[in-house]
Amino acid sequence: MKFSSAVVAGVVAAGLSIAAPLAAEKRADGPVAVTDDAILNYALTLEHLEDTFYRTGLSNFSESDFAAAGFDSKFYNNIKEVANDEKTHVEFLTKALTGNADGGFTPVKECKYSFPVTDVKSFVLVSSILEGVGVTAYLGAAAQILNKGTLTAAGSILTVEARHSAFLRAALSQLPFPQPFDVPLTLDEVFTLAAGFIVECPADNPPLPVKAFPSLVLDPTTPSPIVGDQEITILTPGYELKPADGNSPVFGAWITVTGPIFVDAVKVYGGFKVKVPKEVNGQSYVVLTGCNETVTDDTVAAGPAIVEVSCICLL
Repeated sequence: MKFSSAVVAGVVAAGLSIAAPLAAEKRADGPVAVTDDAILNYALTLEHLEDTFYRTGLSNFSESDFAAAGFDSKFYNNIKEVANDEKTHVEFLTKALTGNADGGFTPVKECKYSFPVTDVKSFVLVSSILEGVGVTAYLGAAAQILNKGTLTAAGSILTVEARHSAFLRAALSQLPFPQPFDVPLTLDEVFTLAAGFIVECPADNPPLPVKAFPSLVLDPTTPSPIVGDQEITILTPGYELKPADGNSPVFGAWITVTGPIFVDAVKVYGGFKVKVPKEVNGQSYVVLTGCNETVTDDTVAAGPAIVEVSCICLL
């Protein structure tokens, strides 16, 4: 079952368009140290989101609903296993935080969420996107984890998230493993994506060492499939991005494990036109920046946007 780029973009846009307003609400009053406990709480924030997403979806849609949408009982039962994995991840991280050697660390509680799901097909599509983001989250956070035991635990979750992602991509007739390296995103970049689904969090949740950048989404009218060397439009919903001096160039930076690939970003109504590099495939991520030498949380101006790039390769 294959979805067009327009469908993917529309679902992502519906979820991420509220990321910018949430940014101010979720920032801590002051800097929060990036400790192993803080990273575990960041991971727990994402696992709560996934856990709630699957619990809600499976309570709203029955096995017969999945069958009517073209997904058989085997797929339905596998989705239930995915849901159980996410529930187990929540339990594991909560226990790890409350029972650590430092005397315990307050785990975050689940928030209130809004998911752009109206039927089984959109549920499966969003689940694939979330699992892909989960892979980039654990991969990006790994370099900041100091404790070897914590790193191993995070790595064991990462590999399961990757299996989930491959399973769901295959169900959507997407290449399960579209490139030889997965993409690491920073804590802030991942939180920007997660923030689009978060409506409100408990006031007593401990602060996280993250902030959300202004949201960035693919134009839902983009023709399918999206391939390398194609020009696309990424939108800045609800705001206009301008260089500080009004004249400096803006660049699109496609995130890869070997370093960002920079392309010119040309201002158009509602956003920017950028070119998709031939080197990216699958669920890919692009940010806007005024710097074409490096991408850090200090240089990102907006994004990332999620772009599903079709692999033109041997199958």
